Amino acid sequence: GTWLAGMLTVAWFLINRVDTTRIEYSIPLRENWALPYFACQVAALTGYLKRNLNTYAERFCYLLMSAWTYTFMVMWEYSHYILFIQALSLLLLDIFSVEQSNKVHEVYKIYIFSLFLGYLLQFENPALLVSPLLSLVGALMLIKCLQLNGKKGTFVAKVMKVIKFYLVCTLPVTLNVIMKMFVPHKENEHMLKFLEVKFGLNMTKNFTLNWLLCQESFQAPSQDFFLRLTQSSLLPFYILVLIICLISMTQVIFRRISLKFIWTPYVCMLAAFGVCSPELWMTLLKWLRLKTVHPVLLALILSMAVPTIIGLSFWKEFFPRLITELTELQEFYDPDTVELMTWIKRQAPVAAVFAGSPQLMGAIKLCTGWMVTSLPLYSDDDLLKRNENIYQIYSKRSAEDIYKILTSYKANYLIVEDAICNEVGTMRGCRVKDLLDVANGHVVCEEGDRLTHSKYGRFCHEVKINYSPYVNYFTRVYWNRSYFVYKINTVISFQS
Repeated sequence: GTWLAGMLTVAWFLINRVDTTRIEYSIPLRENWALPYFACQVAALTGYLKRNLNTYAERFCYLLMSAWTYTFMVMWEYSHYILFIQALSLLLLDIFSVEQSNKVHEVYKIYIFSLFLGYLLQFENPALLVSPLLSLVGALMLIKCLQLNGKKGTFVAKVMKVIKFYLVCTLPVTLNVIMKMFVPHKENEHMLKFLEVKFGLNMTKNFTLNWLLCQESFQAPSQDFFLRLTQSSLLPFYILVLIICLISMTQVIFRRISLKFIWTPYVCMLAAFGVCSPELWMTLLKWLRLKTVHPVLLALILSMAVPTIIGLSFWKEFFPRLITELTELQEFYDPDTVELMTWIKRQAPVAAVFAGSPQLMGAIKLCTGWMVTSLPLYSDDDLLKRNENIYQIYSKRSAEDIYKILTSYKANYLIVEDAICNEVGTMRGCRVKDLLDVANGHVVCEEGDRLTHSKYGRFCHEVKINYSPYVNYFTRVYWNRSYFVYKINTVISFQS
């Protein structure tokens, strides 16, 4: 109800941009393009769920929500997991009668429509058909169709509630199992295994899963994260607003039935809403039972004074820092990579196929257009296995093994990165070569495992020395401080 909350949200978002977005320090990936549409979808959904909304405003919000949900679904292959959490939240609101049941089920229809349209436009992506979102909303729509309403308070009505609760808990799982039996799929398997390991339900030596778990974006928030949010005054106000909202919602629930690179941007929004909301301050003042000043007047004063004080503190502490950062002109400087790309464009045959780390292969594909063996995509099991196989160039495998792997993918050139080969990781056991040693059984991972001693040195080191049998399979054609390029020999001549 006030523009001040919007301004405060933007200010908090910018000040905490290291934690609200990773667009500053990483290549824009699909989620970077998709998340703004999700924000629009949340806004339209919030408007649609409002009570006492006129017919035209309700239809407008419904159309916007349909468009943004579909766009978000098409833009990012993992969007259905985010919408699954949203659907669970709507289910809880429906169960506790906080929101109108008919509106919630209209949202479920949008989910189903978006899933099937996304399935068709994503070249019949089977991951959407076996997604937990489709199983959940499909089951809930089916329960809605089968629902028999008895008179409130009667024995039949109570029995129907028990049956409904049982169906809500079991039917989505049953539907998901049935869909997986009839729909061939691989896309979701690695994600489910990843979640099992992440939440401590399982352990694995799989290179890809351990590599993903080692990425900074999947680590638990550090103390610095909470310290940054506290220094910008965001976390204290968020906690205050959240506590008041949760207590208020709990009161509503009990009253109705007689007798929870995505979180941080919405922290900014919720905290700003609470700080600028007279209704929330009034709720807090009523709990404190202040009698000296009228609660309504004091709530109005606080809803303007507190944001003003926060804004002045931002102006004094953070605004000069932002201006300084904006005046700093930064440019890309990586001469070794530029030299490599220039060499590929000028010296490599047009039909050449390059092999190396997925990140470097993605850069080569974008900068030169040459063919590569792998790409940094983690939504396909075949690509994940291919990436793991290519990464074996940093393991303790023989020259013959590496040669067979690379030629199986029709590679002509191999690029070894010194940064990976001689990596000094800050997190123990998270270097690529450490993960490969675990996956290949060259180090002990758990008690009871057998240690397999490799009779070969690390390939990326050995191939640089230029001795047999490595020179029989690979010929160095280019190198600089960071990259070593080897031509994969088509005719192998063994030297003594």
